Amino acid sequence: MTSHFKGLLLALAALAALPAQAALNVVACEPEWAALAKELGGDKVNVSSTTTALQDPHHIEARPSLIARMRNADLLVCTGMELEVGWLPVLIQQSGNPRLAVGAPANFEAGRFVTPLEVPTRVDRSEGDVHASGNPHIQLDPHNVAKVATALAGRLAQVDAANAATYQQRLAAFSSRWAEAMRKWEQQAQPLRGMPVVAHHKNMTYLWSWLGVRELATLQPKPGVEPSGGYLSTLNAQLAQQPAKMVVRAAYEDPRASQWLSEHARIPAVVLPFTVGGNDKASDLFGLFDSSIELLLAAGAAK
Repeated sequence: MTSHFKGLLLALAALAALPAQAALNVVACEPEWAALAKELGGDKVNVSSTTTALQDPHHIEARPSLIARMRNADLLVCTGMELEVGWLPVLIQQSGNPRLAVGAPANFEAGRFVTPLEVPTRVDRSEGDVHASGNPHIQLDPHNVAKVATALAGRLAQVDAANAATYQQRLAAFSSRWAEAMRKWEQQAQPLRGMPVVAHHKNMTYLWSWLGVRELATLQPKPGVEPSGGYLSTLNAQLAQQPAKMVVRAAYEDPRASQWLSEHARIPAVVLPFTVGGNDKASDLFGLFDSSIELLLAAGAAK
């Protein structure tokens, strides 16, 4: 064996022994942002979500496992707009991870990049769970997802400059597919325009605004306040005069009130995935909207 060949083998062995560049650890507060980060990051990111589609994102327990995940995070991706105010500050503080401080590059708030709806003129706790920055459930308008995608790709490139080109390339590919999907969804959803519905909570506002659906009422008399029997009876009487086509809830919400109204008002009860993972079809962001529109159209067509 020549000395040149031996040298080549030693060099190859040394390269093989070098650790691969570690993927960026991204922790998302909600499944939709975990899915978006994965779309934009591919194999350059390790992504996890602190919540699931079957959990109310307003109310999460700051468990030790979540604290440990925050401790190792390179980038935190959350909605903001006070959605996580009841639990996220505790996780950040107890993680001891200075990178995640509010306002730092590694703390990304999706709500900063969209136009909020339902911004209150005053904040009064007697009005229920009202958010001063507006309705935080921004993920149900795909135009918002597109805006957040552009901002998030830029933030990924900022905190992981070595892979900036990859993030921008994946953003371009995602944006093209997303724009095509939006055109399809908007065409499919034309029959929903002007359709009157009842929702469980004020968490479908962006979806209704995008589709032109008319929300007559919510099952909760105030945001976050569950309905009494008397309130549901009053709502049922109201619907006798001004009928709705369906009653809608998110996958994580208690089904009892919507089932009661469905039976008494004789309208379909629809369970929307609300976020990625909310049903089998909503396995990614594209499936989230495919499934939501399919479910609404089916209920709207029901006799």
